[in-house]
Amino acid sequence: MRALPIAVTVIAAALALTSCNDGGSGSSSSGKSGDATASPKKTAAAACAIGDSGIQVGPANAATAAGDTGNIPVTLTNKGGRCTLKGFPGLSVEGGGTSAKIAADESAAPEELTLAQGDTASFTITYVRGADGDAKTLAVKTLKIALPGADTTQSFSWSYGPVAGKGSATEPNASTTPFQHAGD
Repeated sequence: MRALPIAVTVIAAALALTSCNDGGSGSSSSGKSGDATASPKKTAAAACAIGDSGIQVGPANAATAAGDTGNIPVTLTNKGGRCTLKGFPGLSVEGGGTSAKIAADESAAPEELTLAQGDTASFTITYVRGADGDAKTLAVKTLKIALPGADTTQSFSWSYGPVAGKGSATEPNASTTPFQHAGD
């Protein structure tokens, strides 16, 4: 008669164990850390910081005469940890006490780029050279670059001549492409 209580105990234990199981699928939707069956979560990389980047401006296909169009490639190398870039660089040019922003080329759609340490991304500045001394021309001496979502800038010397304005010197006839992987 002792066999009956043991059999009941074994059946009760088996029922208790099966009620903890989700039917044998091996998956769980709890997502708790430490749950071996939870799907791994992607950790989003932080935005790239200009202080963790090496930036090279040029060599350029500079405009040589007023009215000519020039192109200046800019390459960014990530020197920090994994980071992301999405969008357009923040660009401004300065000269003679005047500052003006360079517009984004809105016909180009930016992609989100993830850069590991040592990876590079680039963008291109396209501008129209202005006539020296023209009131609608900005005699640019400095280019300032900011990364998307940041206010911190780095300054670079501008040696590509004056930039024509679209009606005034404070609205340069210039644009920038979004970031893309270097070599694309």
